Order: sequence, then C-alpha cells, then structure tokens
Amino acid sequence: MVVEATLSDAELARQKQIDDWLPITSARNAKWWYSAFHNVTAMVGAGVLSLPFALAELGWGPGIVILIMSWIITLYTLWQMVEMHEMVPGKRFDRYHELGQHAFGPKLGLWIVVPQQVVVEVGVCIVYMVTGGKSLKKVHDVLCPSCQDIKTTYWIMIFASSHFVLSHLPNFNSMSGISLAAAIMSLSYSTIAWTTSLHKGVIPDVDYSYRAKSTPGIVFNFFGGLGDVAFAYAGHNVVLEIQATIPSTPDKPSKGPMWKGVVVAYIVVALCYFPVAIVGFYIFGNRVEDNLLISLEKPAWLIAAANLFVVVHVIGSYQVFAMGVFDMLETFLVMKMNFKPSFVLRFVTRTTYVAITMFIGIAIPFFGGLLGFFGGFAFAPTTYFLPCIMWLALYKPKPFSLSWCANWFCIILGVALMILAPIGALRNIILQAKTYKFFS
Repeated sequence: MVVEATLSDAELARQKQIDDWLPITSARNAKWWYSAFHNVTAMVGAGVLSLPFALAELGWGPGIVILIMSWIITLYTLWQMVEMHEMVPGKRFDRYHELGQHAFGPKLGLWIVVPQQVVVEVGVCIVYMVTGGKSLKKVHDVLCPSCQDIKTTYWIMIFASSHFVLSHLPNFNSMSGISLAAAIMSLSYSTIAWTTSLHKGVIPDVDYSYRAKSTPGIVFNFFGGLGDVAFAYAGHNVVLEIQATIPSTPDKPSKGPMWKGVVVAYIVVALCYFPVAIVGFYIFGNRVEDNLLISLEKPAWLIAAANLFVVVHVIGSYQVFAMGVFDMLETFLVMKMNFKPSFVLRFVTRTTYVAITMFIGIAIPFFGGLLGFFGGFAFAPTTYFLPCIMWLALYKPKPFSLSWCANWFCIILGVALMILAPIGALRNIILQAKTYKFFS
C-alpha cells in the first residue's frame, strides 16, 4: 500500500507539473472581460462579411428569422457549456472532450468530440491563412493599383510569418492583448462595412428576389445560405478552454464571470452581425458579393483600412483556435508519448503546425469552399446540438418539460442543418470546381 501511495503522489506531482505547462491549464487568473474578447475573437469570423450574401440566398423573411434563431440557439448552447464546466463538485472540465468523456464515457466521448474539434480548429486555421493573405493582397492592390502584382502565395507566407512568432505564446492569458485588438478590429471592420454601404445608398434598380431563377437553384442556394449562417456562430469549440483560464472557488465558481463575458461577447456579435447582414442586403440586393468589402470599391483608403483590420482580427482568431490544437498536440506528446515538457518540444510542435496550415492554405486556396462542406459535419454538431445531447445525458430533464423540449428542438434543428448545409456547399463546389487551381 505504501508503495502505491508514493506512486500516486509521484503521479499527481507529474500530473500537476504537466498541467502547469499545458497551454489551457497553466494560467488560471483570467478576468471576466478576457472571456468577453476571447469569445468575440473566436466567434466573429471574417464570415460576417458574407452574411449579406447569405441573406440574399435565404430571402428577407427566412433570412432574418434564421439569423435571430441561430443567435438565440447558440447563446443557449453556450450557456449550457458554461454551466456544465463545473457540474461535478471539485472538478473542472477544461476541454470540450473532457466534458464529452464525462457524458458519453471515456472511449466514446473522445471519438465523438475530438475529430469534430480538430476539423473545426484546423479548418478554421487554414481558412484564416488564406483570408489573411488575401486581405493583405487587397490592401496592397487598393492602395497601389499601378504596382506590380504579387501572387497570393507570397501574401499568405507574409501573413504566416506573424504566426511563426505569435504561436509561441504559452497560453490564453498571454495572448489576451492580441485577442483584445482582434475583438476591437472585428467590431471596426463590421461597422465600416455597413456604414459605408449606408452612405453609398441603395443601388439603382435594386432587386431583392432570389438570384437563382430555377427552383432547384433556389433550394440549393438556400441550403448554402444556411451553412453560411451556421458557420458565423462557431465559437463553441474553444469555450471550455477559455473558461478554464478563469479562477474558481466553491463560493465563487468560474461560471459567473464567464457568463458575464459571454453576454458581453454576444452583444458585440449582434452589433457586428445584424447591421452588416441587413444593411448589406438592403443596399445591394441580390447583387451583393460574397464579401461585402468587395461590393464597396470606394473610398479606397477606407476599404484598405477595413481589410487591414480583417488581417489583425484574423491573426487573433488564428491564435485562439490554434491554442486548442496546441493543447491537444502537447497533451498527446507528453501524456501518451512520454516526452518531457520542454521549450524545444513546444517550439518544434507549434512551428510545424503553423508551417503545415500555411502549406495547405497555399496549396488549396479554395479551401473556404471545401470548409462549407466539411464544416457542415463538424460546425453544426459542436455548436448547435452536442451541448444539448450532453445536457440531456447528464441532467436527464423530465420528458416534455421546458428544458427537455428546448434541447430536442435544438437537436432537431441542428441535425437538419448538419444534413442540409453540406448539400448546398457540395453543389457550390461542383459549380466552382472548374475555377479551382492548386497553388494558384
């Protein structure tokens, strides 16, 4: 027995040493407003600029309803995750998959959550590589139309160079400054996008009907629009990881400050999303581009500034999503592969990850189109209905009670979204495949 006790003490000491080193659990002294801007940064993607386009595909009535319902449902599932973070007294579920394992069992929980989380986090990182590169290129092209054209590939490399440095920040708290800048930027370029549109005024003979004229065209575009809206609300993959950085005591659990941060974040999200979607569609009708900033050509300096803001924001978002991946990789290497927690291990792992996402972004610049397809399978569950299934499994509310009905409502909608969105995306991929070039 004595031997066993010392063993477990040594094990506990090792576990503590590892926890103090891993990016999610190493610093637990975050303030509530950290969670606010981490959440804004994670959620308001560059996808906000495609919302008017999504609205054009959905139409006025259904579009507004879907936008508002997505906002409400995702806020509800976010609240569930914040509540479930400390549902077992004395234990914190610091990662999405730990909650999954608690709900579905150690083996199944891993297999349900981790693949989806990886698809979302790695997918977002790759898309942001391309977005960052393209936005930098846009700044260059707008400010200096007569300059020699520089290939997007090089812009992606320039953008990636910032991540080769920033990805070595050890944990969430150390990047709160970057996250704050990113959150401010997302509000700024959203505001630029819709105020400039308003200033421009409604374009002559504006048309609010569906762009496609055939019934199948309208239906498939509608599915595509659903996907666009669904991906606009995809910050749930890093919620528990963000909450893990907030201090917690039995009388002051972390869910208080975290929820305060989430509510602030969601108000900011509403201020970004609704004006952009509604004003953008109102001004340009169904001729709006899938990136609102492209529809606005003038004034040049303002469009350049907005694109620069997008770059700063995407730098922050990349880091927030990458932190989750780094944590998984480092946990795996230290726990399963028995590497020693060290600077070298971290340096090699993270540099390799940034290099791989950069290379995929350069090789497959049309990755965003593909994400709509793969994302549908991963974004919809992790954001819309996995938290509800966990809630039903863990709290077992009485059948047909309010909680039970609300959860099943979200699950049915979420599953429908998971099936329909990839169909719309797949059709878009097929239609655009002829313009896809590797290493373009």
